[in-house]
Amino acid sequence: MDIMEQLNAFWPIILMVVIFYFLLWRPQKKQQKKRQEMLESLKPGAKIVTVGGVMGNIVSLHDDYLIVRIADKVEIKITRAAVAQVLGKVEGKKAAKKAEKAAEKAEEKAPEAKADVPAETKAEAASDAKEAEGKDAQ
Repeated sequence: MDIMEQLNAFWPIILMVVIFYFLLWRPQKKQQKKRQEMLESLKPGAKIVTVGGVMGNIVSLHDDYLIVRIADKVEIKITRAAVAQVLGKVEGKKAAKKAEKAAEKAEEKAPEAKADVPAETKAEAASDAKEAEGKDAQ
């Protein structure tokens, strides 16, 4: 009986270790593995954000650091550990120009989308504006 009582005393400790494993250690290992895969997949041309919030494109990779272009003719040298997030890839100047043109087309279409607002909404907006003018006059 004495041995059984001692084993029963250890159950809460064993249970706490199991809970810590599933709530803390396991998710942390998954997160570390995902981050390591992200750092290994870095390639020149990829858009990144550093832990300091600096955004740029990778110019070249080295063992412990990388060169990042943050503006025209402005390149910085950062450690791999300073990369917080990979935003996407821009492969060459042609792809960058295509992306810019697509953004411009999207901006041009945006005003057209506003013109498609139903007449009911336009009437509601006009009546709201008249009410606001009436309140301002008082």
